[in-house]
Amino acid sequence: MMQTTKLKTREMTYIAMFSVIIAVCSWLSIPTQVPFTLQTFGVFVAVGILGGKRGSLSVLIYLLLGMIGVPVFAGFTGGIGCLLGTTGGYIMGFMLSALLMWAMECIFGRNTKVLAISMVLGLLVCYLFGTIWFMIVYARESGAIGVWTALGWCVFPYLIPDALKIVLALVVTKRMENVVKLD
Repeated sequence: MMQTTKLKTREMTYIAMFSVIIAVCSWLSIPTQVPFTLQTFGVFVAVGILGGKRGSLSVLIYLLLGMIGVPVFAGFTGGIGCLLGTTGGYIMGFMLSALLMWAMECIFGRNTKVLAISMVLGLLVCYLFGTIWFMIVYARESGAIGVWTALGWCVFPYLIPDALKIVLALVVTKRMENVVKLD
């Protein structure tokens, strides 16, 4: 007997809400020497609270909204051009992060240690995909650059803020796990 799983109205509502939360996090820019947004925090919280399947759906909806032109990306931007530009790989990397977190949840279960490790690995996957994408697009538009230059521009300045976002996402996830009831 084949069993299908359908999303309940409550689940769909949470998925949509977390897509909006990711968008709001992308609009919040912390002004420092190298400004950064809270997009990765939004992704980590969505997957952390909703779980891998529902959190990944939230990220997918966020990306699809941005792709069709809804201004959900950083700086109130949207459209396929954002995804095809130099930073598009990092935005698409959010989906890879969510999928990796989901895979780890399926393999190792849901606990704080697994969640923390999956967030770190998800961030590394996002960095890897985004940096490769950046180097390809940048080379096409402006000329080739070295890996260390790309990392210096796109990764190194964000290591500490992203580590803080992971810690904050873990705290928020643990505090919200008894509030958000999906099953």
